[in-house]
Amino acid sequence: MGDIFREVDEELKQERYEKLWRRYRWHIIGAAIVMVAAVAGWQAWNAYQTSQRHAEGQKFAAAAALFVEGKPTEAADAFSVLTRDASSGYGILAQFYQASIAAKAGSAVQAIELYDRIAGDSSAPESMQGLATVLATLQALKVASITAETIRKKIQPMSGAGKPYRLIALEILALTAQREGDLDTARANYRAIVDDPAAATGIRTRAAQMLNILGAS
Repeated sequence: MGDIFREVDEELKQERYEKLWRRYRWHIIGAAIVMVAAVAGWQAWNAYQTSQRHAEGQKFAAAAALFVEGKPTEAADAFSVLTRDASSGYGILAQFYQASIAAKAGSAVQAIELYDRIAGDSSAPESMQGLATVLATLQALKVASITAETIRKKIQPMSGAGKPYRLIALEILALTAQREGDLDTARANYRAIVDDPAAATGIRTRAAQMLNILGAS
């Protein structure tokens, strides 16, 4: 008897499955098609992005070659196109090169604008934003119309303990203080660099030399 009941139970299950299949088969098939299409679409998008990055990498290399060859105008134009069109990190790198070209040409204000654009770009890595801020403030030191207070507001947050650009930020703060004649503050910032065990030889040496020039032992 037990076998019969099991057989009937199996038949009922099979009948339910067949009814469910007849009723919902198009929904199930449709869902399967959507899933396959989604996977295929994702793979196609990844392939497209890889192709785009490769193409942008080639354009970046060509622009960088112009820069190395001493053709700043042509390089700036090529980097400008990348900055406008690139969907990958090459666009950010192109902006750094654009700013560098402007700085070398003596256009500090233009360089600052480009660096500030990177610093304010939320899609850029934090390390790149920080580097752009450092480079912008270094250029700002050359522009008489940019006040020391403006420079301090921009670089001061980067000078705290544990910040990745702390030491160079302290050096910029020292240079800013020197520019406005505040030698005590300049010495204090240089001293903080010299006393920091994490300071690399180059920046520690520069800070020590400035302390000697400013009359500190």
